[in-house]
Amino acid sequence: MGKEKDLIQRSLVVCKPDAVQRGIVGEILQRFERVGLKIVGMKMVMPDEDQYRAHYEDIGQMITRRGEQAFRYNVAYMMTGPVIAMVLEGVEAVPLVRKIVGPTEPKSAEMGTIRGDFSHMSFGYSDAKGIGVPNLVHASGSVDEAKKEIKLWFNDDELYDYSDLNEKYTR
Repeated sequence: MGKEKDLIQRSLVVCKPDAVQRGIVGEILQRFERVGLKIVGMKMVMPDEDQYRAHYEDIGQMITRRGEQAFRYNVAYMMTGPVIAMVLEGVEAVPLVRKIVGPTEPKSAEMGTIRGDFSHMSFGYSDAKGIGVPNLVHASGSVDEAKKEIKLWFNDDELYDYSDLNEKYTR
């Protein structure tokens, strides 16, 4: 039972300003629910620059990976409107969510993924325009990253443990 329990994971998903402003959060959420992932926390928020720095650099190391300029473009883009933050739970949820979302660069995302179906921007184009990549969704990159991100975005009293009907068929 211990090993089985370790395979139940939680992942942070953030529907970014472009998803909220385009009115496709419901379609995005539906994809996660259809595979049996359970929402254990969700809220609309408008984080400040400090929270985005903690999220994208302190945890995600974006400056290290893509540079200060890409980080600044991304934070400016993220601050253009509210986001929907959610915590999803399920069997190996972290890699499953990443698979559903698709690669970070939308132009590389396969059709059938969220980014492949709803976006198409490239890093090169966004860099040339001096903007962040509107790629709809953030998804935790690893189990360790997910734990840190969830702690940053949610208090313990905002997360819920409950049984849902999907668990009968997906766990």
